[in-house]
Amino acid sequence: MPNYDYIIIGGGASGLLLAHTFASDDFFKSKSILILDKDDKTKNDRTWCFWEKGDGKFDHLLYKKWSKIYFAGKKLRLSKSIEPYSYKMLRGIDFYNHYIKIVKASPNITWIKDHVTDIRENGNGGIVSTQTKSYSGKIIFNSIFDYTKVQSQKKYPVLQQHFLGWFIKTDNTIFNPDEATFMDFSIPQKGNTRFMYILPFSKNEALLEYTLFSEAPLEHSEYEEGILDYIENKLDCPNYTILEKEHGNIPMTCYEFHQHNSDSVMNIGIAGGWAKPSTGFTFYNTSKKVDALIVHLKKNRPLSQFHKKDKFWFYDLLLLDILYRTNHLGQSIFESLFKKRKPQLIFKFLDNETSFWEDLLIMSAPKPLPFVKALFKRLF
Repeated sequence: MPNYDYIIIGGGASGLLLAHTFASDDFFKSKSILILDKDDKTKNDRTWCFWEKGDGKFDHLLYKKWSKIYFAGKKLRLSKSIEPYSYKMLRGIDFYNHYIKIVKASPNITWIKDHVTDIRENGNGGIVSTQTKSYSGKIIFNSIFDYTKVQSQKKYPVLQQHFLGWFIKTDNTIFNPDEATFMDFSIPQKGNTRFMYILPFSKNEALLEYTLFSEAPLEHSEYEEGILDYIENKLDCPNYTILEKEHGNIPMTCYEFHQHNSDSVMNIGIAGGWAKPSTGFTFYNTSKKVDALIVHLKKNRPLSQFHKKDKFWFYDLLLLDILYRTNHLGQSIFESLFKKRKPQLIFKFLDNETSFWEDLLIMSAPKPLPFVKALFKRLF
């Protein structure tokens, strides 16, 4: 049975960023590393977005970035500069093409296309079985997410950020390519938290996503009906071509994923709870987590000690408690935030970087009663 120092299961964002750091850091040159993925990563299967101050390490791969955002609610229409932040978009295929080339060129990294069927620990690490073979590793990093464990418990609510998007090209010039629509809650909520998310690439090309924060996904036809209604009635655009489609589903939960980690098997990415629970944004947070993990490994600290719970975890938990019980309140909560606070402060808060005083500014924007009730239910 082939033996490796590190086995990385999954060549998505978390797996590739970790493998790339291993390949780029002399500290890990002597380590043997295996990456297992069932896919060859030759398709543009996803879009990642994040906000960041100034220049960043992914800028050379960006498809587009925006310096302004648009927010709409029932009563609010807001167009704002977000400087010094930029809202940045990265296509999956561009990310894969760049990082896989570097990783595969590293002499101590082996990439195998295969489907993982089992992960189990032994006294010296773990064993990963695929459809064709088994491999042993001293440390295994797993990015395969399974909803089963999360949905089988009741301690923490589980919502989903689920969406379907159309990349469209219009006959008329109807988009502002300098402004991304972060959230448009002016669409019918139907008892949920629903919004349109629009990323314009030019005056007549954009990605439109019908997005929900709710407990269960919809039928594909309902997402598409929502996009169609928005194009016809909000954008007043009868003539357009659908160039491409995408859909996704991201868990929104404060479930303690780290409880399944050990000193030889660690879950990473969405499987490790690295998605921001209250928003579903994952990519930029994953990048920061990988950097912290590398420092942790270099110090030879036990993997079971990597997880750190902070105040932002509890803030996210309160919001998810509210949205789980009263899902329709999402629109009013986010509308209050953008009405009363600057987007820069909101982004800073969502990045888990605000001071306690700034936390109070954010938390005092929405109506307090739902949060007070959620707090008391958690405490008592």
